[in-house]
Amino acid sequence: MGRTGYFTHPDCRKHDMGAGHPECPQRLDAIEDRLLITGVGDALDRREATPAAMGELLLAHGRRHVAALRGLSDILTEEIQAGGPDHYALDPDTSMNQATYRAALLSAGAAIDAVDAVLAGELENAFCCTRPPGHHATRNQAMGFCFFSNVAIAAKYACERHGLERVAIVDFDVHHGNGTEDIVAGDERILMVGFYQHPFYPEGGAKKHDANLVNCPVPAYTKGMDIRELVEMMWMPRLEAHRPELILISAGFDAHREDDMGQLGLVESDYAWITQRIKHIAERYAKGRIVSCLEGGYNLNALARSVEAHVRVLADL
Repeated sequence: MGRTGYFTHPDCRKHDMGAGHPECPQRLDAIEDRLLITGVGDALDRREATPAAMGELLLAHGRRHVAALRGLSDILTEEIQAGGPDHYALDPDTSMNQATYRAALLSAGAAIDAVDAVLAGELENAFCCTRPPGHHATRNQAMGFCFFSNVAIAAKYACERHGLERVAIVDFDVHHGNGTEDIVAGDERILMVGFYQHPFYPEGGAKKHDANLVNCPVPAYTKGMDIRELVEMMWMPRLEAHRPELILISAGFDAHREDDMGQLGLVESDYAWITQRIKHIAERYAKGRIVSCLEGGYNLNALARSVEAHVRVLADL
């Protein structure tokens, strides 16, 4: 068996934001099916995620934010029992059903479990195949399909609970990871590097310009070769200089050319190449330790193929 963990939980499928919503339970099914038929799943150490604890969430989020989501979940459950609506909209894109709060706890918990396993040396690296995603959730606000900032929580957890002095976050989703940025900006222990389509959601792109943030906005229709050049020129020197002891990945696959959510032109080979470059840094400075968490990716076929390419590199397949 490989040394790559695969963290997931069946309850992550129960979170549903309504018919036709792109961030749908079928995303996880598409990935699972692809890993099954290609045999990649056989090489992974499959583990069931456990929910994040309150104290872990509070490393990255305000107490009122966590309490509000929990309270909304309780109210929704009561209303459903009384014959009321089965969804509560937080914004035009983001809504909760009865299962959302637990799924969000499991999504954050998967990232924490993976950090624990990788830092304990049980696994070399891990992929968290969970939903809801996290990188738009700010310290005090759920938005953009996200409720808790899974990768930011994991980064703070690695520093606070495991005593790491240098952690890196790599975000290759088509959208800017504004939530992650909001939480880690100014924390010199955590370097965040990312590219994203601009102008695009969230409005205004990067809001902060702290020294620990390497934001690389690119225009629509940017192709993979241009992204590769950007990674070499902008990311790699900063990652080398930071010498991270652990690398966390916000693995969004909606920059794929087949994904209608964005207008970038990446393909599977680009995701494999980016993963190789991240792995190179991890092997030099972090004993190979990488925890990757699923973010976006809404064309089910392209998502499944891209995750396969990403996981193949992590698992040396």
